[in-house]
Parts: sequence; C-alpha cells; structure tokens
Amino acid sequence: MSDDPQIIKFLERLVEQDIGKAVKILEDTNKADAAFILGKMSSRNAIQIMTRLQTSFASALLEISEVETAVAVLTALPPNKAASVVMHLSSVARDRLLPSISGKLADRIRELYTYPEGSVGRYMSTDYLTFLKHEEAGDVIEKIRSLASHKTIPSSYTYVVDDDGILLGVLNMRDLMLAESDSPLSAVMIPKVFTLHCFLDRSDAAREMAKRKYFAAPIVDSEDRLLGVIKAENMLTGLREDVTSDLQKMVGAGGDERTFSPLTFALKKRLVWLHVNLATAFMAAAVVAVFEDIIAKITVLAVFLPVIAGQGGNAGAQSLAVVMRGLVMREIPPKRVKELIWKETRLGAINGVVIGIVTAAIAWWWNGNAWFGLVIGVGMILNLIIAGLAGSSIPILMKKMGIDPAQSSSIILTTVTDVMGFMAFLGLAVIFQDYLI
Repeated sequence: MSDDPQIIKFLERLVEQDIGKAVKILEDTNKADAAFILGKMSSRNAIQIMTRLQTSFASALLEISEVETAVAVLTALPPNKAASVVMHLSSVARDRLLPSISGKLADRIRELYTYPEGSVGRYMSTDYLTFLKHEEAGDVIEKIRSLASHKTIPSSYTYVVDDDGILLGVLNMRDLMLAESDSPLSAVMIPKVFTLHCFLDRSDAAREMAKRKYFAAPIVDSEDRLLGVIKAENMLTGLREDVTSDLQKMVGAGGDERTFSPLTFALKKRLVWLHVNLATAFMAAAVVAVFEDIIAKITVLAVFLPVIAGQGGNAGAQSLAVVMRGLVMREIPPKRVKELIWKETRLGAINGVVIGIVTAAIAWWWNGNAWFGLVIGVGMILNLIIAGLAGSSIPILMKKMGIDPAQSSSIILTTVTDVMGFMAFLGLAVIFQDYLI
C-alpha cells in the first residue's frame, strides 16, 4: 500500500491541513512503509513531519532510508533536532551518514560527541519522549498508546518542549489522563522542571539527584534546550572509575589499567612514562651539576634544594588542578586563555613574595647570613612565578597539540619547576657568592 501514489498525495494534503494527524498516521505505519512514504513526499512536507516525529521513530526511519534521502532530511532540519536524531542512530548508520554531513549540523554533532570527561553529557541517553506545548491532551494520549503498541516507549519521564526544543515542563500521566481532550499540554504540564546542565560533573549531579530521590533527570544546555536524560543508575555506574582514571593518567599510569590488569599490559602503560620521568629527572640533575662548584663551596645550598623543589611543585600543581578543571568543564574560551595564564602567573608572584619572605627569614635564622636569606627568598619568588606560569600553560599547550592534558601533565610540570627553580636559586647564589662565603 505504501507505493500507492494516492496515499502519498493524501498525506501531502493532510500535512497542510492537520500535521498532527499526518504524523500520527505515519507513526502508526510500519517503519519500512513509513520510510518509503517519507522518501516520496516533497522535501518541505517531509521536513515538517520529521520535525514533529518522536526522535526515536525518526531515527528508525532514517536507519532504513537511502543515504541521499537521510542526509537531505537531516541537513534541512533544525541543527539541534537533527543532531538528536543522529545520536539515536546505530553506530553503523552514523558511520554511513556522517561523512556526507557538513556545516553547522556537523559541528553540532561533533559537539555532542565531545562532552567533557566525567560530565553528565557523556552518560546521558537520547531515548526520551517529548511533545510540543500546543499539542492537545487527547492527541498525546492516542500517540502514547500507539507508541506503546509498537513497544517504543522509553522508561523515563515525558517532557514538554517548544518549537526550538526548549524544555518547558514535565507531564504527570495522571494529570494528562484527567485533562480535557482539547487542553493544550502547556496547561497540563508541571513547569519548573529540575534539570542538569550537560557540562555538570557527574559526582555533583549524583548528589543533586540523591537529594531529590529522582530516578532520572533531563539534561539541558545553557539555553535550556533538552539534550537527553540520565538515569541515576547509569550515572553512578563507573563514577569511581572516572576519578581514578584521571589520577592514574596524571602520574603516567594508563587510565584503563585496573588492579589486576595483566603484567604485560601494566608494563606497557607505565614503562614509557617511567622513562620520560627518568629523562626529566636527569635534566634536573644536570642543572644541579652545572652549579657543582658553588654547592661545593657553600654546602648549605644543598639543604635548601628540596625546599625549592617542593614549593615549586606544589604551587604548580595548584594551578594545574584549577586549569584542568576549567578545560574539562569548558570554562576557558580561547579568547581568555592569555587572561587565565596571566592571572595564575600573578597569583604565583604574590604567593612567591609571601612564601619568599618566610623562607628568607628562616634561612637567615638558620645560617646567620642575611644575604643567604635574600638569595633563597628571591629564588623562591622566581620559582613560584614560574610554577604559576607552567601550571596554567602546560595543560593548555598539551590540549592544543592534541594530547590529553590529563596524560602525565604532572611529570612535565615537576620537570619545569625543578629545572627553573634550581637555576634561579643556584644562579643567584653564584651572583652573590662573595656575600655568602
């Protein structure tokens, strides 16, 4: 029946007169026939119907449509609707369609694929049920029954959105069943819906949901556009793994290594970075070797080398942690990178002055030489300035180079702070050696 031109003409006219009925007829049709009809309809009417179809049903139609038809429909849809449909497709269908998609839609899909590690956007499901605010209660009830007969009802709440996909409310099934059949959903829905931002850290989201005892929550972007839903059980699964993965990567162990991973697997993940760490340690040792003569003359300098290294490493790690979080949560737009690095460098300078004064006083008391206190105090200031600069710039540079910023950034940071800190401290000792002996 689907290849009958009369049926297609009838639906074409119905779209102009009552698009809601046209959508219902298509959703009641088996998927193969519905996909065929969609491909034979005019582009304008096909787009109107696809915009109103449930996302899961729309993606099911594109799964079995010709590539040209599917791409034409997707590129004509609003980018957010099209991206949502694409995210419902199987990986095979996505691989088949994505190479033919470009422009804003491609950018939007890429954005959905690149939610920060640990954010709820990475774990949300796009299998949810939505209706437009102006749809009538009676029509929605019929549509839900139809979807239930096809066993395509997702196990989540049902949401109400506007034409742009902005989340407006959630439907209570009891209120829906008791409403007048011609009541618009805007009069039936429950407004002020609890939502989670797509970039919110999963641990924070878990706490928010636990307080409210919700089994699922809608995920929205900065404009309150509905992107997906997340269930509490899915969010909590693997939460510990996310935290430990980043910790492992920052010290050079593979993020996917587990407690009882095979010995060869663990060696493969760790040995490379142990060699990197060894090379960087020799770099720091080489700096100390350059100043061997001054250390031999003033042996107390060796006592303060661990102080310089420890403070520089800790200060740099503070900056590193703040910037890493900013990168993960996408809080650092490209145009503010220089501002961030400058802020962390200034903070390092202020911390350096305070810590430098305290260190200078202790060194003066320890050695009885005010010049020695001055040398280590100024050396500490320079060291913490370098730490702030390195801690803020290293993860940004690694990301720009296409390297995971979490991958052994602390090893690189420690090398920079040790090498530059030793050079500043021991270099000043050489300059003022006549006053130190």
